[in-house]
Amino acid sequence: MGETMAAQVRVRRAYEEPEPDGGTRVLVDRLWPRGLSKAKAALDEWCKNVAPSGELRTWYNHDPDRFEEFTRRYRHELKDPERAEALAHLRELARRGPLTLLTATKRADISEAAVLAAIVADPG
Repeated sequence: MGETMAAQVRVRRAYEEPEPDGGTRVLVDRLWPRGLSKAKAALDEWCKNVAPSGELRTWYNHDPDRFEEFTRRYRHELKDPERAEALAHLRELARRGPLTLLTATKRADISEAAVLAAIVADPG
């Protein structure tokens, strides 16, 4: 049996310059980042179907104290067929090579992109 390797998945802010070794760049926000041109974004894809619901985003409001509960609720939302399909697509992209998940959030480390990166990078 071969050893399963974790995918190389990064989380970055959409406003940051692309990294040369960042691989496929995918925006995972539902809304386009304010003030960002499509050319500057240098996206390969925009996967807005994987974004959390408006209700969950409003409840969470990027409050660090709510991140753990947000993660639990968001993982549950990812079982929705449309989101599950989008998540499967991100996993496929990660299998092909490095993947950078982009968000416009100021704190990318407590964003949906961080949750997605942990899920996609997990080989189990």
